[in-house]
Amino acid sequence: MDNNIPVCILCGGEGTRLREETEFKPKPMIQIGGRPMLVHIMKWYAKFGLEKFILALGYKQEIIKNYFLHYDDINNDVTLCVGGYRGEWYKKTSDRWQITMSNTGEHTLKGGRLKRIQKYILDRTFFLTYGDGIGDIDIDALLKFHRSHGKIATVTGVISPPRFGELTRDGSLVTGYLEKPYNQDSLIHGGFFVFEREIFDLLTEDESCDLEFGPLQILAAAEQLHVYEHHGQWECMDTGKDVGTIQKLWINNEAKWRVD
Repeated sequence: MDNNIPVCILCGGEGTRLREETEFKPKPMIQIGGRPMLVHIMKWYAKFGLEKFILALGYKQEIIKNYFLHYDDINNDVTLCVGGYRGEWYKKTSDRWQITMSNTGEHTLKGGRLKRIQKYILDRTFFLTYGDGIGDIDIDALLKFHRSHGKIATVTGVISPPRFGELTRDGSLVTGYLEKPYNQDSLIHGGFFVFEREIFDLLTEDESCDLEFGPLQILAAAEQLHVYEHHGQWECMDTGKDVGTIQKLWINNEAKWRVD
């Protein structure tokens, strides 16, 4: 794995269906097992050697910035001395990440957020995912699959109740994309994308520029979007019930995406 490949994470939504939590903090900062969901996602990518992150922030973006600015203080024991001496950290974490945090606007849709961080994505190939979903996706295998078909985009398809965008396909080739179907139980997109830079040609910095509605549909119609099938664990914090389910997995040591 080339650990210089950037991992972009969309962290700007308001999370209105989790208002009891998101009234005070961004959705990716909801705590699972004593740390934010965002950190779980980053630790999973880092497990595969990926340590360069670009966070597209929006709603309450200052909370995420402050968290990572004080990451060592928060996640390690520390002796603090006043009077000019900084003190000493007692390291519990070995995370050595490069994190770029960009305020992409409070109300910007996903496509606009991605376009607004384009200036920080210098590589031809990059990862993209959402700040509220996690799974034990084999990132090495995902990248290998993406490179094998030579198209612009790969999306990870997972099995879940039909609350998310449905993928129709011919083998691994995505032939259609339907935003949030209501009456089917099928393979749905679980984030964990791999993109080539050509995706930016389909995006604008407008707040109204979406990702799923428009660009992904265009890529599917042009036979430029493939799906990597993941049949393992995958969870998304869409509702309070979802958060409870994920917390239970953690407490019962059943979270296969856990990285300490």
